[in-house]
Amino acid sequence: MKLKHVTLLVAGTTLALTSCKNNETSELIQPDPLAMNRDTTLSPGEDFFHYANGGWFKKHPIPETESSNGIFRTIGDTINAQIKTICIKSAEDKDSAKGSNKQKIGDFYASGMDSLAIEKAGINPLKAEISRIDAVKDASSLTETIAHMHTIGTSPAFNFYLGQDDKNSTKYALFFSQGGLGLGDRDYYFNTDEQTTNIRKEYVKHVQAMLQLIGQDNTSAAKNAATIMKMETELATASRKLEALRDPIKNYNKMSVAQFKALAPNLNVDKMLATMKVAKADSVIVGQPEFYKGLNQLAKKYTIEDWKVYLKWNLIDSYAPYLNKAIDLQNFKFYSTVMNGVTKQKPRWKRVVGRTDASLGELIGQVYVDEYLPKGTKEKLLEIGNNIRDVYADHIKKLDWMSPATKQKALTKLSKIVMKVGYPDKWKDMSSVSIDRKSYCTNVMNTNKWEYDYMIAKYGKSVDRTEWGMYPQTYNAYYNPSNNEICVPACNIIVPGFEGRMPDDAVLYGIIGGSTFGHEITHGFDDQGSQYDEKGNLNNWWTDEDMSKFKAKTKLIVDQFNKYEVLKGKFVNGDATQGENIADLGGVLMGYEAFKKTAQFKSNQKIAGLTPNERFFLAYGYAWMVNVKEEALSQQIMTDVHAPAQFRINGPLSNIPEFYTTFKIKEGDKMYRPESMRVMIW
Repeated sequence: MKLKHVTLLVAGTTLALTSCKNNETSELIQPDPLAMNRDTTLSPGEDFFHYANGGWFKKHPIPETESSNGIFRTIGDTINAQIKTICIKSAEDKDSAKGSNKQKIGDFYASGMDSLAIEKAGINPLKAEISRIDAVKDASSLTETIAHMHTIGTSPAFNFYLGQDDKNSTKYALFFSQGGLGLGDRDYYFNTDEQTTNIRKEYVKHVQAMLQLIGQDNTSAAKNAATIMKMETELATASRKLEALRDPIKNYNKMSVAQFKALAPNLNVDKMLATMKVAKADSVIVGQPEFYKGLNQLAKKYTIEDWKVYLKWNLIDSYAPYLNKAIDLQNFKFYSTVMNGVTKQKPRWKRVVGRTDASLGELIGQVYVDEYLPKGTKEKLLEIGNNIRDVYADHIKKLDWMSPATKQKALTKLSKIVMKVGYPDKWKDMSSVSIDRKSYCTNVMNTNKWEYDYMIAKYGKSVDRTEWGMYPQTYNAYYNPSNNEICVPACNIIVPGFEGRMPDDAVLYGIIGGSTFGHEITHGFDDQGSQYDEKGNLNNWWTDEDMSKFKAKTKLIVDQFNKYEVLKGKFVNGDATQGENIADLGGVLMGYEAFKKTAQFKSNQKIAGLTPNERFFLAYGYAWMVNVKEEALSQQIMTDVHAPAQFRINGPLSNIPEFYTTFKIKEGDKMYRPESMRVMIW
């Protein structure tokens, strides 16, 4: 999905939004997390991230089962416990009607917890798919099998999805882009640092081990693993770098099916589209044409037997977590331990709850809304969101670098942003998906098939702009440029440490206002979102002079983040992360401006010994209270368009004058940036 999203961060257990206790009384009942989380042995001017959160980090080391620890995991544990209760209650209800939501949730969860049945089944749930791959005899059947695998939740050779046409948001289009890499990002195949070089070596060993676990002998598995690595390296060679994927114009190449066939004649496009259930398609959007030229050559360069091994690997790689223990553990050993530094698996119930929510979140969401959602959530979220939009409009009107004509168009786009908050008014119909207690892997595959069919059924129909891309129990948010909308799920209202009481406005506007609404609205005006108009179409609404000034400002934020060293010799990718960095800066700034209009700010009353300004900036720091293992950090800076949490705090705050005055940041402090270098865009 083309969602510009930020992983969010606010949670807890319960919060009664219909009542609010006096702040002084609340202090006596519960400690204030903003005050308690600090490491006051540090100066805020040296490293605000660790000053704001270091006290919590010292008390809560990263568990063996995790690659990180902080507010994300705290939230995850809370929501997982709630979903676990939903799953167990559903599984224990033997009287639920076949096909009901409760039956599907209960049976899915029960099948995942039945480790004895999973062990006994081995790879049998994939036998039919393996037989289909074994039956491939020629180029035609190879294309058909590759295409089929895309309909069951795997993505060999390339990536494919159906979404809104970037230049005509009222229509759905078919998108083909680069993909097919087991290591995820092209740079893993070429970077020469010691860690990445070792990952490549371990990857080949991992592929060999997995092939042996599905029945290949040691010699064949070793040979085939080397071939797979060679194939993927060639796919990586034809792939664009992470930062190059951010340009929506350069990654929009609409062509007729005839042109696509001419681009990659060896792929048998007609057969591929028919198998993918879009035989009537007349056009496609190819993200990276050079990738398909490369794939076209690989289709002939490698033998049918080579491709069959590659497809088996792709299949087993996709479904490994749902198979027997040996396969599951080998998958964990590489992707969690080698890639992310996690040394111990999570308890089985956590893994199964996570998968149940991922597969049946639409059904679980309905129960979550009824049983766990605080009253008044939608109303409070909308209140905060509208306040952020109001100050955003004020900021645009006062910009000294934008012409009146472009300002008016920006204001029009801002006014048209749709805010989806809380939960959808209508739920997706999952009545056709089949779930029972026989096979966990089969249940996962059935939901994957349903997801694909649900997606593909939209082709040729009018765009449904009411559809949600997240569940109400998902701690995340997004901006969708094609709909010019933001989505903030219900659970984002809850803040850990404020259970049973309303957080003060500094906390609400530092987290929900700044890190959520302000951030997501700013995505409509970041380096990518700014290229879409108020209707969600790629359409230049800028004057040339204004766009030139905007790009000069975004270059400053790219330069700022390029200088942040995450690990020795490894830096933030300023180009790849610039959209999120622009959104973080705009978000915290708009959150602060909206907070200034509240009674709390105007009263200047201290809470827990902290001024309103201190509380606001500490709350923003709380939003990104995440401590990450070095292995995971290394992966993040190679594959993620979000900068590590430390720089999502220190980066934007070091550009805001009020932050300097609040914490007495002075020249010589590490957080200090000369006024001439401070970035201010929106």
